[in-house]
Amino acid sequence: MKKVILSIIFCCAGIAQANSVCDQPKDDFDSLYCLNKVYQEADKELNGNYKKLSAKLDADGKSALKSGQLMWMDNRNTTCSKRAPEGFFVNLKCATKTTIERSQFLQDRVRECASSGCQNSKL
Repeated sequence: MKKVILSIIFCCAGIAQANSVCDQPKDDFDSLYCLNKVYQEADKELNGNYKKLSAKLDADGKSALKSGQLMWMDNRNTTCSKRAPEGFFVNLKCATKTTIERSQFLQDRVRECASSGCQNSKL
């Protein structure tokens, strides 16, 4: 029984230590790791909201949504990344912020479709 309890304590301590890396990153690589996790979650949420909204739209709405999404992606890429002779750079903080904003926009359109009907003019 003592071994089980000790195992649980060590396991929980390991989880707490893993989470604390993002609370107090030691260096830029820790910060990048943590911000990337946030970006991935924001991107996952964005894709879910896109699918939810697309399912509620008629053909014209789907076309407008796709067009708007492609324009948003181009803008995100232009604003949040750059190519240089020494490499390709992505500002993950910018990409995360714009992704969260776009996800919220899509979520608002889903809510709008449910309450007052889908308005293709807002896509």
